[in-house]
Amino acid sequence: VVSKYIGDTEKALDQLFREAQGTSAILLFDEADALFGKRTEVKDAHDRYANIEVAYLLQALEAYEGLTILATNFRHNMDDAFVRRLAFIVDFPYPEEAERRQMWARGWPRATPLALDLDIEFLARQFKLTGGDIRNAALAAAFGAVANGGRVTMAHVIRGVGREYQKLGRVCAESDFGPYFELLA
Repeated sequence: VVSKYIGDTEKALDQLFREAQGTSAILLFDEADALFGKRTEVKDAHDRYANIEVAYLLQALEAYEGLTILATNFRHNMDDAFVRRLAFIVDFPYPEEAERRQMWARGWPRATPLALDLDIEFLARQFKLTGGDIRNAALAAAFGAVANGGRVTMAHVIRGVGREYQKLGRVCAESDFGPYFELLA
């Protein structure tokens, strides 16, 4: 939908909204903050164009009679005018420690051989991750174990968590990884 050429994004969105109108279609905008971002102070032509695009989207959303879902991990990056127009905001917070414990205990691919050194309590307590992050770390650990021809060990899991931290832009600090910090190497 998004184009680098001026006006093409609006044309594509106009076509999308026109075709969806009256069809009971549900429009889902994933990573909505990228498209529905905050308007900025105009410093150049690019800023002016971006603000025009946001204004167009506001009008198109208000005119659309169907259901529109905006999904984002960065609600604070969305334009306040969009947020005010939303009928419902559903927040999916990070899971609590007890929920993370269950995810770590059950989040392994079927028939994954687990070593006895897995410290599920530590993982749940120490790493504030989403269910998807935990699943990714568990899969990385399982792949690492298969590559080594053995069971999933705490070392595999710690490296998987470290990988998720890097993807999230977090620093792998010794204070987070505690006694398992040296396993990152």
